[in-house]
Amino acid sequence: MADDRELERLVEVIAERVRVRLDAEAAATPAPAAATSYASTASVPRSTQELRDTPCESEHPTDCKDCGLCVVRRPWSVRAAQDAGAGRIASAPVGGEVPADIAGMIDHTLLKAEATRDDVKKLCDEARKYRFASVCVNTTWVTFAREALRGSGVMVCCVVGFPLGAMSPVAKAYEAREAVRQGAQEIDMVINIGALKSRDYETVFEDICRVVKAAHPAGVKVILETGALTQEEKIIACSLAKLAGAAFVKTSTGFGPGGATVEDIALMRKLVGSDMGVKASGGVRTREDAEKMARAGANRLGASASVSIVTGGDKAKAKSGGY
Repeated sequence: MADDRELERLVEVIAERVRVRLDAEAAATPAPAAATSYASTASVPRSTQELRDTPCESEHPTDCKDCGLCVVRRPWSVRAAQDAGAGRIASAPVGGEVPADIAGMIDHTLLKAEATRDDVKKLCDEARKYRFASVCVNTTWVTFAREALRGSGVMVCCVVGFPLGAMSPVAKAYEAREAVRQGAQEIDMVINIGALKSRDYETVFEDICRVVKAAHPAGVKVILETGALTQEEKIIACSLAKLAGAAFVKTSTGFGPGGATVEDIALMRKLVGSDMGVKASGGVRTREDAEKMARAGANRLGASASVSIVTGGDKAKAKSGGY
């Protein structure tokens, strides 16, 4: 019980510090020296729309890292690094211009229960053709996707505990370990939403930690299902994911309430800083959607309408794969 109380206190302290920092940035006034627990107050940060609309005051705006919402302004350098063999590119929080090569940000996704072998083969062929970052599939398709993508440079991403997140930590860790053994290079796990809402932070933290450890060396993206969370819960979930060593925080499964929003992406980027990635998923169906998410702070996009996004195809023709 002592450990439980320590973890809960740590999370509350982190959440409070984040709240104070966001309030201070939004109001442009010094944060108070002391504050009450975030869990016991009804106040929330000012809208992220206000934060995004605040003009950058950096002396060098084209090279700015101060506001936390600047995009990578040298996509050609990123592509050169990838061509030289880099498997992951780290950058300051993004916002502003959108990389010309937006395909390299996309996890091409097919998570429908009725997906067939032919469907997955088509997914992999498209990913190879357009040079998407990865294909994102259910566990059963990892081996097949690995073989279909061999030599392409496109990663295999696999979902774990999907789409509910209500499995035990041990079960999620086993699924993640098996997926990596079969060839998955990234794991997208769903957070334990019920435990988070019950303020059972120990279970949420253990859940993420076990998957991160089991998936190593594959990076883990933690799906928050933001449409089901309060502002406080989003802050706490991002804090726990960062503490647990996850590589990304991610908005949605695409099967839950709502999807990615510009406001949530901007908030998540503010919370995790430049140390982690932010993935927008759920409802990203056009290039305009993708560009909005990138400007807000996303450096990875989950989409089933990926081809339409990169080719400017008709939104109405984009088929849903859960994202």
